[in-house]
Amino acid sequence: MGNRLEGKVAVVTGAGRGIGRGVALLLAEEGASVVVNDLGCDVDGSGSSNVPADSVVDEIKSRGGNAVANYDNVAEMDGGENVVKTAVDTYGQLDVLVNSAGIIRDRMIFQMTPEDFDLVVRNNGKATFATCKFAAIVFRQQRSGRIVNMTSDAGLGEIGRSNYAAASEGIVGVTRTVARDLGRYGVTCNGISPMVETRLFPGTVDEYRVASGAPRDERAGIGMSPPLADWQGPGYRDDPDNVAPLAVYLSTYAAPHINGYIFGVRGGSIYLYSNPAIERSVHKFGNFDMDEMDVLMPKMIGSGF
Repeated sequence: MGNRLEGKVAVVTGAGRGIGRGVALLLAEEGASVVVNDLGCDVDGSGSSNVPADSVVDEIKSRGGNAVANYDNVAEMDGGENVVKTAVDTYGQLDVLVNSAGIIRDRMIFQMTPEDFDLVVRNNGKATFATCKFAAIVFRQQRSGRIVNMTSDAGLGEIGRSNYAAASEGIVGVTRTVARDLGRYGVTCNGISPMVETRLFPGTVDEYRVASGAPRDERAGIGMSPPLADWQGPGYRDDPDNVAPLAVYLSTYAAPHINGYIFGVRGGSIYLYSNPAIERSVHKFGNFDMDEMDVLMPKMIGSGF
């Protein structure tokens, strides 16, 4: 076991399976006491079960770590407050929050119902907001804290996932804003956009690239990952546990100036996304008329579009 987080307390939402589970296990391995939150719902948000959270708690304890289960629905404000309260009541403090709870309800845009759209945006987006809000109260008071939010590249364009795209881009915006709200108090907030196999996408990543029509790697400007002759260490290329080292590093106090950034994890590689920047501009002291638009827009944008 490491000691990078010895004496610290972490909350991990969606920690019963997939990415959240791997993060919770590594946080505990590094010495943190962990609140393992998971509603235990299906991928579409229906149902609930205590088994996923309990099983991860048992796994952490069997390895000599400290953990307690929490089954709240963090997409509700009461749930977001309760999971933070569980950490403070059980361990007396809170130092790290990792948000990994999410659901999907895929539909093409012409088939997407308002209910499907609202449910995913509320569950994924509000689950990030609710926990961040109540953790922020604690972090501001103690002048320290680390937040890591899981998001996705869906907002760059993903077939059949307009709801998931809206939620994912919302999480990016919340992450950048929380970073600015809390940075002055010694708190950092960063995001990770992983490409791994989870319940939300149980097929292989190669299958996903074919089904989507365009690899997320290319849409993000990353390109294909360099070929590796042999996978090094445990796991495999698309293992959800591959996200944990970056998430845990961002949860430590080793990099206090990494704040408001979005990272990518792809098959053993870590990427840093650029924040949006203006590429080109055209100026006039006054409003443009349509004849000017006909001339200026093709020149400004160029023939590549």
